[in-house]
Amino acid sequence: MVCFSIVFENEDYSEFEKFIQKFKDEADVARDLNVILSYIQHMVEGAGFLERYFRPEGKYSDNVCALPIVSGKLRLYCLRLSDSVLIAGGGGRKATGTYQEDENLAGYVISLQKLDNLIQAEIKKGKITIEKTVLPDLDNKTFNL
Repeated sequence: MVCFSIVFENEDYSEFEKFIQKFKDEADVARDLNVILSYIQHMVEGAGFLERYFRPEGKYSDNVCALPIVSGKLRLYCLRLSDSVLIAGGGGRKATGTYQEDENLAGYVISLQKLDNLIQAEIKKGKITIEKTVLPDLDNKTFNL
């Protein structure tokens, strides 16, 4: 299993690293952060990025999903490309009924939707392939979101 993350141009940290850094010292969301990190560790260590571990988000036609699937204050938005490949994005506190009602959360989802469209187009062109446990053509690939 392989878990990628997004690094925007001129940024030192990935979106996933920024998510962890932002919430690691906040006591009111410590349990939620631990649940998310435990899910990811469990999946990376062999369970795989199975659909049942994620809450569908975005549109029906994209691969955007969120952790955790149980209620909580935090959401981590991801692209689940297969049972073996995940791209962890960013996330934040969920204080509204839907992500669309929160400008920050909507931004994470929209960025992932754009990335998903670009990746799917590259897959159709044969420029990116998804193998059993890797995306060999995705390392250091640059997309304009």
